[in-house]
Amino acid sequence: MNLTLDSHSVEVRDTITGLEFENQLQSLWGLHSGDYYLIHDGKIFRRDSSINSGIVHVIPRVYGGKGGFGSMLRAIGAQIEKTTNREACRDLSGRRLRDINEEQRLKNWIGQQADREKEAKERKKKKLERLCEKPRHEFKDEEYDKERSVLPEVVEDAVLQGLEASSSSKRKATDEKPVPKKKPKLWMDDDLDEEDLETDEDSSDETITKVQLEEKILDVKSNHEDNAEECRNTSKDSRQQTVIYSLEEKSLKKHSL
Repeated sequence: MNLTLDSHSVEVRDTITGLEFENQLQSLWGLHSGDYYLIHDGKIFRRDSSINSGIVHVIPRVYGGKGGFGSMLRAIGAQIEKTTNREACRDLSGRRLRDINEEQRLKNWIGQQADREKEAKERKKKKLERLCEKPRHEFKDEEYDKERSVLPEVVEDAVLQGLEASSSSKRKATDEKPVPKKKPKLWMDDDLDEEDLETDEDSSDETITKVQLEEKILDVKSNHEDNAEECRNTSKDSRQQTVIYSLEEKSLKKHSL
């Protein structure tokens, strides 16, 4: 009998067991029984079983991991939340549940349209009734109403009086006569400065404009210059007199000698 081993043929006697077949594979190709397993007619060909003819598949063993993949899947599945949105699903007729629910909601909305219109009319009617009703609380105070009516006129009169007062003060300032010039002072008044003038003018009752103040300052400066010139002239005269006196004294001494 011939046994076909995938693409290799092995000639054996009429009946052969699985153990004998493994021994022949080891003697021919050096395959160890732990590195493969045999399949005959879709079933595992074990050592104690025997066959007469057919095809035997030699499948190498693949070493896997240590396991635990199932427990890992169970742990991940416990963490995943179950969805409650079933609208993407279909019913038995093939329609999506989303479309069915939308159709049902539209029917309900159309059915309640009359009720909504009725409620809107009632709200509008109640609002008009509230507007037509008389106010429950009424404030009446004749004195307050009188003061309120007079207040705008009082404010207007006060504003006009303030404007008139400001305009009259400006007219007085412009209509004032110029301040007369002061008499020349002695040379001791040179220490007088503009601050002293300002303090004296502030103490007076009359109001002096800015232009008049500048004119007064110029007059004071001119008076100071005149006083200074007089002082210089008097000093020259005194020096000349002293020179003449000294000359006369010398001449008298000469005559006495």
